[in-house]
Amino acid sequence: MSGVAHPVVRWGVVTEPIRLEVIVGSVREGRFAPVVAEWFVRRARHHPAFDTEVLDLADVELPHDLSATAESDRFRERIASAEAFVMVTPEYNHGYPAALKNAVDSAKQEWRAKPVGFVSYGGLSGGLRATEQLRQVVAEVHMVTVRQTVSFHQARKRFGPDGETEDGAAIDGAARLLDQLAWWADAARSARAARPYPG
Repeated sequence: MSGVAHPVVRWGVVTEPIRLEVIVGSVREGRFAPVVAEWFVRRARHHPAFDTEVLDLADVELPHDLSATAESDRFRERIASAEAFVMVTPEYNHGYPAALKNAVDSAKQEWRAKPVGFVSYGGLSGGLRATEQLRQVVAEVHMVTVRQTVSFHQARKRFGPDGETEDGAAIDGAARLLDQLAWWADAARSARAARPYPG
C-alpha cells in the first residue's frame, strides 16, 4: 500500500494526488514480472503526482467468459476509482499475456478517458511488440496511451540481486513516462469535471 495521500502542488496548483494503478500483467509460474514491477513502483511512489497502488493479476480471479462475479465487480470498482494506469507486460510469442487481455475486457466504461503507460520486458525485443499490440487494444476502450515507454531487453540480465538496475535508458524512461502520465491524468481530470466524456 502507498499510505495516506495528501494534496500536492503541481504546476502552481494545489490538487489531490492522482490515483495510479500499476497492473502486473503476467500470471505465469516462475514469472519475472514482480522484479520489474517492484522496480517501477518504487519510482512511481517517489513521484509527487501519484498515489500508487499495485494490481497484480495473479491475485485476481477474473472469469474467462467475462461473466459477472463478486471478484469481477471488485475489479471494475478498482479500475473505476483509478485515474491512471501503467501496465507491466512481458512478451510471450510476440504478444502480451492472455491474463492482461482478459483484464482489459473485464471492464469497459471504467477505463474510458484515462491515460496508460507501458513497462515491458523480454528477450531481444524487450517486450516492445507486446506494447505496440496493447496500444491498439486499449484504444478500443477509449484510453489514451503516453508516448514514453520503458523496456528491458534480456531483462533477467538487467537487474541485480537488490532488484535495481543500472539501465540508464530505463531509469530515464521511467521518469519521463511518469511525467507524461501525470500531465494526461491532470488534463483528463479537468476535462471530466467540465463535461462527461462522449464515449
